[in-house]
Amino acid sequence: MAEDQVVDIEPIRQQIQQKFEDLGSQGFRTLGVAYRTVNTDHITLKDEINFTFLGYLALYDPPKSDIKATITDLASLGVTLKMITGDSHAVAASISQQVGLLQTKLLTGSEIQKLSDGALVNLVNQVNIFAEIEPNQKERIIVALKKAGNVVGYMGDGINDASALYAADVGISVDTAVDVAKEAADIVLMQKDLDVLLGGIKAGRTTFANTLKYVFMATSANFGNMFSMAGVSLMLPFLPLLPKQILLTNLLTDFPEMTIAADRVDPELVSKPRRWNIHFISKFMLVFGLLSSVFDYLTFGALLFLLHADSAQFRTGWFMESVISASMIVLVIRTRQSIFHSKPSPYLFSATMAIAVITLIIPYTPLASVLGFQALPLSFVLILMAIVALYVTAAEIVKGIFYSRVKF
Repeated sequence: MAEDQVVDIEPIRQQIQQKFEDLGSQGFRTLGVAYRTVNTDHITLKDEINFTFLGYLALYDPPKSDIKATITDLASLGVTLKMITGDSHAVAASISQQVGLLQTKLLTGSEIQKLSDGALVNLVNQVNIFAEIEPNQKERIIVALKKAGNVVGYMGDGINDASALYAADVGISVDTAVDVAKEAADIVLMQKDLDVLLGGIKAGRTTFANTLKYVFMATSANFGNMFSMAGVSLMLPFLPLLPKQILLTNLLTDFPEMTIAADRVDPELVSKPRRWNIHFISKFMLVFGLLSSVFDYLTFGALLFLLHADSAQFRTGWFMESVISASMIVLVIRTRQSIFHSKPSPYLFSATMAIAVITLIIPYTPLASVLGFQALPLSFVLILMAIVALYVTAAEIVKGIFYSRVKF
């Protein structure tokens, strides 16, 4: 080749570009290396031209071996995982394929730049891979996801992630992240592992489900007791329960409910995210509160007209029925399934049984006279326990009908 001959380098440039694409498609992050001989005494920006290309440094960070299983588990919980990265589209596509991330469509930063905010909102749910993203575009994607109706968690550890962490509903970072990212995050994980996030989601939903159980129990019980106490107080010439008996009733019925925090949760309550639904809680309170009140009045009728109880016997009988039924109904309300198919935690079951036994025993101990109770004949106890059994059975039937008609 003659020294002054002009050579078309376009084919070589295409080869270099193709090598870049090939490495990217295999998941390699590439760094181009080139050189030029210059005077080291004085270097300016003008010197950064006419370099001789040497090749690429190919960098590879292999995904963790269990990442596919974790992503599958997240999907089973209704969590859609999306990748937002500054890497090239080829690298992003390769990594997403390796980890089993569903690739519906890939959107690059340059394509996002051309989209209006409204267009991005319409498109963002259809895209799982965002590549070649500039730092300011991360926040824009998060905002678009929120406007599209999603609750968004964003996980990042770099300084460029700070604005996106602020914009997300839940900003998540790791202990090894830069300080700015950790300050912007709502949650800082001690391990850089999606398994930790998976465990956190399960724990959060379990806590939420158990919190709802307590709300259902407390609201329905209090609503029903209000009707029962108000109505019977108007009909009786004596107090249906003494103040100290009311306090004891509240104390004993609280024990099973206190163990709800450690209760088992049915899989369907963890399988997808749920939100507070005041309308559902109100309907639950009305239905089960009124059901509770119906059986309270059945107890009043049995004590007054069937058993001809005096004031002390009436108070003792209602105390026993009220506490035992409130404890047993916890086993019904805690699950949407049949009480025979969904097992409570050992703590909840033990507390329920213990309170039932204690309630039965109290009227036959020296404490009875102090508390204003009276030992009841066996006929009283049998009839009261029959009412409790009827109440639990009715609640189980009503529960099935309620959940089939009222969705949450």
